[in-house]
Amino acid sequence: MSSTTEKDGYTIAHRDELERTGNWTLVRRSLGCRSFGVNLVELPPGESIPEHDETGRDQEELFFVVSGSPTLVVDGKGHPAPEGTFARIAPAHRRTVHNGGSQPASVLIVSAPRTSGFQPMEWA
Repeated sequence: MSSTTEKDGYTIAHRDELERTGNWTLVRRSLGCRSFGVNLVELPPGESIPEHDETGRDQEELFFVVSGSPTLVVDGKGHPAPEGTFARIAPAHRRTVHNGGSQPASVLIVSAPRTSGFQPMEWA
């Protein structure tokens, strides 16, 4: 699959073409997103993302479990998150994703400041 550059006003790329660092696929950086953050993390069995909150950046985060069955931990409480699970977390809550299963998990994480000025479509 070939990519189209940002100079054309859009970017299309397969996940295998995107920049990576460790378990993270740097979607935002690779595609040139400027109004929100978006990354894909691959969690091998037994691994977690760093626990954190987003109060300093006042960002909401959206988690979508692409594959696997990790646990989303919010303020120390575990929530099973099988494939297809969505979760929205306000900035003040401490959060992590832990893969306690025997198979890898893939989680898409999207974030944006609550003050971004987002305007929902009328029908959505």
